[in-house]
Amino acid sequence: MKNQCGMRSLLIAALAFAAIPFATSQQIAFTWDDLPAHSALPPGETRVEIGRKLIAAIQGERMPPVYGFMNGVQLDREPDSVPMLKDWTYAGYMLGNHTWSHMNLNTMDLVDWEADLRKNEPLLDKYAEGNDWHWLRFPFLAEGDTPAKRADARAFLAAHGYRIAAVTMSFGDYMWNEPYARCVAKNDTTAIAQLESTYLQAAAEDADFRRAMSKALFSHDIPYVLLMHVGAFDARMLPRLLKLYRDKGFTFISLQDAENDPFYASALDPSLPEQPDSLEGAMQARGLPMPARPKASVDVNSLCP
Repeated sequence: MKNQCGMRSLLIAALAFAAIPFATSQQIAFTWDDLPAHSALPPGETRVEIGRKLIAAIQGERMPPVYGFMNGVQLDREPDSVPMLKDWTYAGYMLGNHTWSHMNLNTMDLVDWEADLRKNEPLLDKYAEGNDWHWLRFPFLAEGDTPAKRADARAFLAAHGYRIAAVTMSFGDYMWNEPYARCVAKNDTTAIAQLESTYLQAAAEDADFRRAMSKALFSHDIPYVLLMHVGAFDARMLPRLLKLYRDKGFTFISLQDAENDPFYASALDPSLPEQPDSLEGAMQARGLPMPARPKASVDVNSLCP
């Protein structure tokens, strides 16, 4: 009887242990847009300080090297932001192409967009410290407003050795950065606390939303690629945001590791026929009903007008 009880206890423990990987199997790759300068600056803060806060939080979590997608125009607009790029690459992080002027392919001619992308390349060569910068993040996630433009853009990227940094998780973090700058200027601590709580709520609800789509499509989590921006509020919130994802069972991986998943095959190799590189696109292609999209509890743009 004693041996039977012992065996039963071991079986229960083994079943509990077997459940742990399922609860913690989801993976996420952080990626950062608009280097070296995004959105409004709060009074008394610099782009360099924002970058150093981001780097400190990333290093504190021992995350794998991350990609930041650069717009060269910002170096003309804010020359003092150049050290942010140098700090980024010195920390061992990579740069990718976000076009020179953050040009929207859906509203521009393809030839102009291609020229804008190529204009960014000498700066990437200069600041990438020898790392491969041939990853593109489409500005506005706009990949072309017609099938022909999309196909021609993909052919151009393939011919120039690019991979596409797809996005499969995004809670609209950029929306909090400008209101935060206004609230700091007004020293409105109550509004800042509201920004903090709604930011974390949005991240948590979006993660559940994306996971629901992945489960509907594949019955399991794919590795997610998270879109973030190098804004002042993002830097303020990053330690808490990383804890939120940890608490929800995520582990942090690199962009390269995430996109090794078959879901991203056509993003990793633009010479392949185009397939949806977002979960929403894949749901639509499969004719699956969308889960309920999270709704904002507060219009953050209404704070500190």
